[in-house]
Amino acid sequence: MSHPWWQTRVVYQIYPRSFQDANGDGIGDLAGVTERLPYVAETLGIGAVWLSPFYPSPQADFGYDVSDYRDVDPQFGTLDDFDALAARCHELDLKLIVDFVPNHSSDQHAWFQESRAGRESAKRDWYVWSDPKPDGSPPNNWLSHFGGPAWTLDEATGQMYLHSFLHEQPDLNWRNPEVEAEMLDTLRFWMDRGVDGFRIDVAHSILKDPQMRDNPPRTAPPEGAFKSLGEYDTQLHVHDKAHADVHDAFARIRRTVDGHSDAERVAIGEIHEFDLDRWASFYGKPTGDGHLSGLHMPFNFGLLNVEWTAADVRAHVDAVEAALPDGAWPNYVLGNHDEPRLATRLGPESVRLAGLLLLTLRGTPTLYYGDELGMPDVDVPLDQRKDPWAERSGDPTLSRDGCRTPMAWDGSPSAGFSTAPPDALWLPLHASHDRVNVEAELADPDSHLAFYRRALAVRRETPALQTGAYSGLDGVPDGVFGFTRGDDALVLLHFGGGAVHVDLPARFRDGRVALSTDGRDGGGAAGASLALPAWGGVVVVR
Repeated sequence: MSHPWWQTRVVYQIYPRSFQDANGDGIGDLAGVTERLPYVAETLGIGAVWLSPFYPSPQADFGYDVSDYRDVDPQFGTLDDFDALAARCHELDLKLIVDFVPNHSSDQHAWFQESRAGRESAKRDWYVWSDPKPDGSPPNNWLSHFGGPAWTLDEATGQMYLHSFLHEQPDLNWRNPEVEAEMLDTLRFWMDRGVDGFRIDVAHSILKDPQMRDNPPRTAPPEGAFKSLGEYDTQLHVHDKAHADVHDAFARIRRTVDGHSDAERVAIGEIHEFDLDRWASFYGKPTGDGHLSGLHMPFNFGLLNVEWTAADVRAHVDAVEAALPDGAWPNYVLGNHDEPRLATRLGPESVRLAGLLLLTLRGTPTLYYGDELGMPDVDVPLDQRKDPWAERSGDPTLSRDGCRTPMAWDGSPSAGFSTAPPDALWLPLHASHDRVNVEAELADPDSHLAFYRRALAVRRETPALQTGAYSGLDGVPDGVFGFTRGDDALVLLHFGGGAVHVDLPARFRDGRVALSTDGRDGGGAAGASLALPAWGGVVVVR
């Protein structure tokens, strides 16, 4: 059985501001990304890249406030630069996924400027407007993710507009057919320029309760959430996102992406839903042709919150496998532009264990740039922070700046990221960039990068690790998570200090150790048992 590319390839997320600066202004750009693509395709051997937003934007939320959906922000380059990037991706056999931000635009977008011009504006209904209550308070109790009410008064027209995030990010009205048509045409615009897929920002937020009822209060901490969202967590968000008819909108997005040409494309939804049955519903329903009607993959963020123990990680993986509808393909995320980096969140000793888990589970893995080096978060000084979430919420711990700092390519003062001096970079470098960088780790056969390169190669060369069925392994010592992939691959992961011995299933004793976190790769027969290192593991292949 053949599988589409998005089921077998690893996705590598690139934050364009921080990957490579080609023009020396201290901010990464598309030409810089293009320059570094051989690292992704050839050095790492990865098969797909995902670009965070590069569209024109006032940068109130660093590109997630889009002022033109069909162009490139001048600080990142031009449409010609994008076309060159897409062409280079395809020369290197890389699939290109881009961010799509359909829930909200910038308040500087021409659509919103026309919408707020007056109640009779032709685009008034392109956004969500409502009269305040008689006492001047918002129409309902919905809250912004960034703190405070999700409504802002437009004094000129006397109505309030909805913004699920910053007040500079007004929510589009997906109940207006013209809005949906425009957004689907935007997908076609980028597919015509060579885009192979979309990561859809806050996908489940695009359709809310049409009656705009109040959210009920929350009486217990949010189950499964992996970080506090402050005031936002005081409500059950049952009316301000994920209304039932969002599934119909996802079906239309799916048909647009699948039907654009004969090429295989993918639509991935950013959906923070931790009830696995509800999460699985976003795959949609069977269509009768072997496919499902919803998104190809709703991102699975569950591992971000699971206790870093063998028992808890296995319980989550088993639950995901059980929740998947027939025909659905799983996926796993351990890091991205919103979360602390692996080396900081799990500890430097778990950087390889996390990579081994991510790259061997059944499903599509997404790897965040720099995690393959063990790059840590940066404790950005308060006067250099840029993330509006921490500033607007009043909670400095919510800052995402620490995981968005520039990629370290070498040990030079600006880490090979830019010709600008270090103090001119948009965010500071991590303090260990003289050691934790691509150049240094390529020269060290025992580096994190060396391990990730081996792990990626073993995954590419082992069909069972790409498409084989998952089966959890019982009878292993405490602290060990073991599983098989198909008939030919055994994965053993040790979540703990010291060493532990594991008896191998009989059919794998003649297999070889194809990958190990401590470098015992490529040896002879595995034997009856194997010693697993602290916070490490092995892959045995028949």
